[in-house]
Amino acid sequence: MHPTPFLRLALAVLLAACLPLALAQGQKPPAAYEPSVGQEGKDVVWVPTPQALVDKMLDMARVTPRDFVMDLGSGDGRTVITAARRGTRALGIEYNPDMVALSQLNAGKAGVSERAAFMKADLFETDLSKATVITMFLLPEINLKLRPRILDLRPGTRVVSNSFTMEKWQADESATLSEADGCTASWCTALLWIVPARVGGTYKIPQGELFLSQEFQMLSGTLRTGGAPVPVAGRVRGEAISFRAGGREYRGSVNGGKLELR
Repeated sequence: MHPTPFLRLALAVLLAACLPLALAQGQKPPAAYEPSVGQEGKDVVWVPTPQALVDKMLDMARVTPRDFVMDLGSGDGRTVITAARRGTRALGIEYNPDMVALSQLNAGKAGVSERAAFMKADLFETDLSKATVITMFLLPEINLKLRPRILDLRPGTRVVSNSFTMEKWQADESATLSEADGCTASWCTALLWIVPARVGGTYKIPQGELFLSQEFQMLSGTLRTGGAPVPVAGRVRGEAISFRAGGREYRGSVNGGKLELR
């Protein structure tokens, strides 16, 4: 018996419906992107920060859920994801779109996609002003290129780097982890800077006339109390000032150009 035209049409429709499913079942899903240590990037090669040091960097920055963390050159997303696990909103800036996609996948697996975001962008063209904490693992020359922009950020912004310095801008704190601390790689030093307020200038205070000269967070100058001026040495940590003059310790802050001592 020959199939009727209607039966032939029905068989054709059934075959068309089943063919994509059969092909899909026979195909393997695309493999996830797997970065390799040392692979070339726009500005640096990719070397992941050891997880123990990620934890230490965030500890040193005293990250809380009130912060907004930006990771410059976020790689596979581990620093952003770790911050998000602490309840913090975090954003990774990464130029490699494959790394961005991998980071988003990792954030989803970790269940923190609502707090962990990633953006394909050039870190030199990215607005950093919303960050309260910046993390990075970049080369010294890149740190130096970023340094003027970082110093223009809101006083008190915390900046943490894996291993590489800001040259003359000395770190406020540093810590090196050992193998016993869980850091078995080569890159196990965390460096912390607190963006200092600009406080250089001359101030009238109850003790006399204070002149402060500032280089990054370090202060020098003189305090004239009626007699010969005495030397001043101190530092700025965010908006907080501390200095010694004439054997006495002074602490305070500058608000609206006015020095308030406690």
